[in-house]
Amino acid sequence: MAQFVLDFLRQIDKQTPAELDLHLIVDNYTPHKYAKVKTWLARHPRFHLHFTPTYSSWLNQVERWFALITRRAIRRNSFISVRELEQQIELFIKRYNADVSPFQWVATADSILQKIERAAKRISATAIWVNTLYDSASLRRFARIDLGCEAVPDATTTLKFRRLLEQHKLAERPFAEVGRVLQGNGMTLKTGTIVDATIIAAPSSTKNADRQRDPEMHQTRKGQQWYFGMKLHIGVDRQSGLTHSAVVTPANIHDKHPLPHLLHGQERRVYGDSAYASQKELIQGKAPKAKDFTNERVRRAGQVDEAKRAKKRNKSKIRAWVEHVFAVVKRLWGFTKVRYRGLAKNASRALTALALADIYLTRHRLMAPVRP
Repeated sequence: MAQFVLDFLRQIDKQTPAELDLHLIVDNYTPHKYAKVKTWLARHPRFHLHFTPTYSSWLNQVERWFALITRRAIRRNSFISVRELEQQIELFIKRYNADVSPFQWVATADSILQKIERAAKRISATAIWVNTLYDSASLRRFARIDLGCEAVPDATTTLKFRRLLEQHKLAERPFAEVGRVLQGNGMTLKTGTIVDATIIAAPSSTKNADRQRDPEMHQTRKGQQWYFGMKLHIGVDRQSGLTHSAVVTPANIHDKHPLPHLLHGQERRVYGDSAYASQKELIQGKAPKAKDFTNERVRRAGQVDEAKRAKKRNKSKIRAWVEHVFAVVKRLWGFTKVRYRGLAKNASRALTALALADIYLTRHRLMAPVRP
């Protein structure tokens, strides 16, 4: 990386008049501080580097330019080669420089700080929960809190309670209890299970006290894109849509390995995408009567088997129901990124989210008996 920085500095040095002093605003990225870079800067005293504070790269107005080129020239375009991408960028720069105007700050420091404070209040789940308990009598009754005798638990109390759940491995109990109650209301498990997995992203940055990423999270590639985080594997009942089992693993664990833990043993059919293909032994090891209805590859040696393709389409119509659970967990509950370090803490959150997703997806059937 230091070589790229040196090449960039040399290019600027050649393209600007020698009598001018150059002031460069850069972030705190490590290559800007390598020994080779410092030596080069010492030999070229007209270069002056100004570093933005840590976590404040947005102060550098070049970020605004990156947003422009991304929105106007790169996003939603398709490039078949790196050279084609480079040509598009060069064309944008040429047109942009023909009618350029400097960026100017229009917001005051006070307005920025106020906006950050408002955002922090909105995204603080604990604050929202506490305020909601104070405002809603029905929620206080549900949580068994009497304001005449006690206050609403603060963030520290909530944190200690969550840690007790983790230490005693109690997070699985609410998930299992929700399943038991729902089955008691007629949503029993049938003989078909749909299995699938989704990636929950984790921060890949090393800007923390330990200077390293979460050791329990790993990276994996999906298509041409790399992801860092964990995987949430679930087993969903084919007819009721209930999630009856879940496993959390690092993202680099293949989908097939937790497969036996996602089956309840009474299945007659198991549905899944092509990641679970050719796993009959694993399926029958847990559910001896189950038949493998996972999707198979329909293209062999460049030829498409139309009969298999039609079967795959029918299977996919059933398998797609598992995506409803992920939609609720990731879109409604906001569990697209991990909130804590380590698998255990995030597994507790995942099981809670799945339990609430089961209630949400069956809300109409649960409310039907109590309607007048």
